[in-house]
Amino acid sequence: MQGFEWHVPADQRHWQRLRKAIPDLKDIGVDNIWIPPGCKGMDPSGIGYDIYDLYDLGEFDQKGTRATRWGPKEDLQRLVWAAKDMDIGIYWDAVLNQKAGADSTENLLVVKMDPEDRNIEISRPLTIDGWVGFDFPGRGEKYSSMKYHWQHFTGVDWDDASQQNAIYKILGQNKDWAKDVSDEHGNYDYLMFADLDHSHPEWNANRRISEYWRGEVGLLLGYLKLMDYGVSLFDVPLLGQFAAISKIAGGDLRNIFKGTLVEQMPSHAVTFVGNHDTQDGHSLETIIAPFFKPLAYSLILLRSQGQPCIFYGDFYGINCGSKPPGTCGEMLPILTRARKLYAHGKQRDYFNRRNCIGFVRYENYKHPFSLACILSNGGASSKRMFVGHRHAGELWTDILGWQNETVLINNCGYGVFSVASMSVSVWVNSQAEGRNRINRPFNEDIYSL
Repeated sequence: MQGFEWHVPADQRHWQRLRKAIPDLKDIGVDNIWIPPGCKGMDPSGIGYDIYDLYDLGEFDQKGTRATRWGPKEDLQRLVWAAKDMDIGIYWDAVLNQKAGADSTENLLVVKMDPEDRNIEISRPLTIDGWVGFDFPGRGEKYSSMKYHWQHFTGVDWDDASQQNAIYKILGQNKDWAKDVSDEHGNYDYLMFADLDHSHPEWNANRRISEYWRGEVGLLLGYLKLMDYGVSLFDVPLLGQFAAISKIAGGDLRNIFKGTLVEQMPSHAVTFVGNHDTQDGHSLETIIAPFFKPLAYSLILLRSQGQPCIFYGDFYGINCGSKPPGTCGEMLPILTRARKLYAHGKQRDYFNRRNCIGFVRYENYKHPFSLACILSNGGASSKRMFVGHRHAGELWTDILGWQNETVLINNCGYGVFSVASMSVSVWVNSQAEGRNRINRPFNEDIYSL
């Protein structure tokens, strides 16, 4: 689970909120939490991508605060210890591309670059005052004696002498944009603030840094090859499919996975329905119609392919807990529990109708129960699916509670499973292990500390 969104309150209590949530997250099957950048930024209320000091986790009085937006170091430690006690992993959002909030300016020899194609110079060499001096006076040399100056950067976006904003490429021996990056804007090495030069000898030569966001699956596959398949990538094409089909009346569900990373290289695909960057009004805004979010989450959580990541905003709401539209927040804990209990065995797809698709997950040696999932982006419908001979005579019900009838599995192992209009239903044996607790209330109120 991504454990934050852009509008979480800047009250220095978020580490406490996540620690409070851990028992419930463990109960519904969350194995890892992706936490926000916890290093000191240049702004006390910043999300953390405006990173100032990698070694200040809310311990030193710098940039007008001791704690970060998320809380002091002690709260972060308590969160990590609590997660470890519950066997939940922590994914640290490491911001290693740029630095911000420098302590001093330095004279830089630069050339101005075309913001639309950063391979094109649009000025002669000139001298500017750039914010690239990082001395960390509040921390001193505790944890690291490393200081940063002009030679550790490849570009900046502000000339303090002229008070002008632009993309300035720093000139000097062996200075250039990185080559193993996206070709967006010609070369996408430069993102924001003071861009770090990872080829500088004072950096660890073995460091692997990777974030790659493109909507074309061929580019993702090419990047994976470039990285020798040592990373996983967000399945941006799948997110685009979710958004597009959700907005088209009668969009073809049979093609929902066509041209996606999870279709072509599932072991390296992180499947998701939204994150902090795709929120409304943000840089990678990708809006999925509210009715379709339960369908999308069913497709990433209950299937065998991909590494699903669920979003804090869809669990707890956006902007201090205002509930997400539709029924997404209500059904997510049920779907995650269903993944934990029943989505383990082989898979059979029934993608044979434009506006109604389904699939079955069969049991395996350790998990003796199956599930059948049916989705519609049109009218109410039903689908006959094979769940296995061993389930003959069983009574199956919809764990989401959106269909009230009971399905009898016939002697051949088939059932006829229904779904409401513009909805999803997940059918499981009514006597399956865990059915009595799959709908157990989930504590959504993590803002009352």
